[in-house]
Amino acid sequence: MKCEIGYGMKSQTLEVPDQNLAGVLLPNQAAIERRGLEEISWALDHPIASPHLEKLVKPGQKVAIITSDITRPIPSALVLPPVLKRLTLAGVEDQDITIVFALGSHRQHTPAEMEKMAGPEVYRRIRCVDSTASGFISMGVTGGGTPVDICADVAQADFRICLANIEYHYFVGYSGGVKTIMPGVSTRMAIQANHSRMTEPMAVAGQLDNNPVRRDIEEAAGFCPVHFLLNVVLDEHKEIIRAVAGHAVKAHREGCRFLDQLYLKEIKSKADIVVASQGGFPKDLNLYQTQKALDNAKHAVRKGGIIILVGTCHEGMGEGVFETWMTGAPNPEYLIKRIQEDFQLGGHKAAAIAMVLEDANIYLVSQMEPDFVRSIFMTPFSHVQEALTAAMEKLGSDAKVLLMPYGGSTLPVLCGNL
Repeated sequence: MKCEIGYGMKSQTLEVPDQNLAGVLLPNQAAIERRGLEEISWALDHPIASPHLEKLVKPGQKVAIITSDITRPIPSALVLPPVLKRLTLAGVEDQDITIVFALGSHRQHTPAEMEKMAGPEVYRRIRCVDSTASGFISMGVTGGGTPVDICADVAQADFRICLANIEYHYFVGYSGGVKTIMPGVSTRMAIQANHSRMTEPMAVAGQLDNNPVRRDIEEAAGFCPVHFLLNVVLDEHKEIIRAVAGHAVKAHREGCRFLDQLYLKEIKSKADIVVASQGGFPKDLNLYQTQKALDNAKHAVRKGGIIILVGTCHEGMGEGVFETWMTGAPNPEYLIKRIQEDFQLGGHKAAAIAMVLEDANIYLVSQMEPDFVRSIFMTPFSHVQEALTAAMEKLGSDAKVLLMPYGGSTLPVLCGNL
């Protein structure tokens, strides 16, 4: 069988012998009634547990629209105009609106990147800033000790609108919802305090209400309320197939339920080899982001198996602390011990990779230098077919291969564990 595996802006072709193929985890069939702008408009017309946006916001209010940064696939340029149209209908002036790109712990954007994300017309009309541009304001502390330090442009707004896409997150359960506030527009120290709960048993993909990290995030948002939410679910072609709007938590939960219908994948048994890609650009810009496919793939590989992780990582590691931890560790076990004794944001990704390496080998198909890849405990390849050939030579010609072309989105679950 031949399969196209997303790799940056292009793809790589992989051929797997039919007798070795354990399956291809593609999205489930789900009823898609509308797409793109039509679906966004429908969601705005049918808000969940909330009045319509144009009835909530008032003329003269300072409005912050918080949307994702360049590492996330939400098509902000498509989503923003319908939202701005509703604000105009409500009498809100352009000069009272700020679009804030939620960086979390990620790098700042160039002006050209901001223009691309917002769309040229919106970028000319509306002030666009990164969440690190205006400093931070302390708004409180959660019961778990997380400081709620929020970007000033967001903290000082009279009305906050959060935009995001919903997908699985390896320890927050799902992306989207008020995650746009924490960690989206929070300080590094705040994010670090919140994310330190990632080692707790219920901090896993697909878990919400009992997830300590998600619970802390939603408590933090109580100090900086989200007045209206618009989240989208994308298909494998990054096209909007579902939008939810309205109440920040209740609308988000509805979007998560739809995501499960689409991307929660039952498997009969774990495979010897799992090939996982983030699906290409922008999700595979760096290893910090590409790791998300790895963390989903770990649920599908047997102990002693091989995960072939595919992503260009053309921006390298993607985060300074992550790189320092990975390159400074004598072995993966050191990283797991270190995160338990000294939690650091960035280091948490290194520890997550180390936890995968406890049970499986990682073959990395990327543009990173081979010697560097070896130094971070992975085996380097430039093409996915090369990696598969090597994996089958190691594990045997009868090795079973499972493909996850959209590994960051699809969550494998063993039959009977749903």
